[in-house]
Amino acid sequence: MSSAATLQTREAPAGGPSKLIVEPVTPIIGAELSGIDLRRPLDAKTAAEIQAALHKWRVVFFRDQDITNDQLKAFGRAFGPLTPAHPISEGLEDHPEIWERAVDEYRTRRTENDNIKPGARKPRDYKGWHIDITFVANPNRYSILHGVQIPPYGGDTLFTNLIAAYEGLSPKIQRLIDDLQAVHQTTSYDFGGDKRRKPRRDGRATGPFVSLHPLVRIHPETGEKLLFLNPGTTTHIVGLKERESQALLDLLYFEATRPEYQVRFRWAPKSLVVWDNQAVAHAGPIDYQHFDLPRVVRRITVAGDLPVGADGFRSQALEGELFNVIG
Repeated sequence: MSSAATLQTREAPAGGPSKLIVEPVTPIIGAELSGIDLRRPLDAKTAAEIQAALHKWRVVFFRDQDITNDQLKAFGRAFGPLTPAHPISEGLEDHPEIWERAVDEYRTRRTENDNIKPGARKPRDYKGWHIDITFVANPNRYSILHGVQIPPYGGDTLFTNLIAAYEGLSPKIQRLIDDLQAVHQTTSYDFGGDKRRKPRRDGRATGPFVSLHPLVRIHPETGEKLLFLNPGTTTHIVGLKERESQALLDLLYFEATRPEYQVRFRWAPKSLVVWDNQAVAHAGPIDYQHFDLPRVVRRITVAGDLPVGADGFRSQALEGELFNVIG
């Protein structure tokens, strides 16, 4: 990028001089943030500027942030209380808020129903695009992912703007879906769980989880409408025949993942990504089955509220507990 192009795309946050530099990646989603060191505590003004960039660009990217687990958690707490690492999987033993994922976990899993010898592993089906943790009634607000061990190539993540996807629908389709609800669910078998698992250290149940969510959600901070559906966990739309439900979901999945609503992030060591889980779906690592290089990332999540639909419907837990704050 030329110097002139860089100057044209940089944004100065409102409210006076700031060290934070915001450089959009695409016109509709994604921005690179620089000018701050996340090893240092965030002041309220800088945290508000990051949050404003996040609400505008949906996902923001930091580079070269060599931070510890405690610094990662301190950064996340600048935007709200943290959740446990995951409703089903355990966090790190000394950092229960942090969920560590290695690329091998995406490629393989073992369940009691596999017809393979004990200890062996088989390829895992890849669910692709998803919003984090919608099988609970109160999915997390933000997701924060830090690259710990990153290969020189491969392992990219895609993000898509669910507000733009809703706005791209015809008005008649918007009116059709505005007052619909869909069931999201998972079981204790997901993420490698099974009935023989030891109890969680924190005593929480590992599922199953079933929740009822609006198909169109109102963003709690910006008031915008967005598509709220998840190919990995959405089973059906309530009140429709099975074939109608599946046809409409397929249409909306296609719209939500159109290329013009996407940004692709190429990881580098110590990169850190923050996305608005209330407005973004993501897919990654998208090419994990095609490379054998090590890849380890660590994620924390900021607690969220019950989603509210365009018609005022508020999400409900049908089975399983809420995604409660840590501690």
